[in-house]
Amino acid sequence: MDDQPIITRPLNSSEKILRDKFYERYAAQSELMDKLGQQLVTLELAIPGLYATVLKLTQGEKAVVTVDKWLYITFGCWFLALLLTLISLIPRNWRVDPKVFKGDPVKQDEPLGLEAFFHKSAQYKRRLLIASITFFTVGTLSSVFLLF
Repeated sequence: MDDQPIITRPLNSSEKILRDKFYERYAAQSELMDKLGQQLVTLELAIPGLYATVLKLTQGEKAVVTVDKWLYITFGCWFLALLLTLISLIPRNWRVDPKVFKGDPVKQDEPLGLEAFFHKSAQYKRRLLIASITFFTVGTLSSVFLLF
């Protein structure tokens, strides 16, 4: 190993701004997931209603949907998507030690450090929202088969 000292210098103003913006974006990831979840709730409530309305308008008084596996798949997937999105929006309690910036990622029983808290909360919401989007897409695709 080299015994030479590492040469350092203080950050200049542009480097400080970049670092601050990075940490602001990192900390705001969970809020971005909340905004996405709110928009998904709107879509997940509107699309089934629009689907039923369009079906009624195009079929007139004879609008009858047969109860078969496609109906269960469509509305089941739409319901699961809405449920997962709502779960992602419900605040969750995390054990966090505000004095620790970076905790030990191996130790699961200890409170999270600040950095791990922002990462884990965003990751938790992201996983729920990806599953929600997947169910919603499957429900929307299966709704096409209700027409045949």
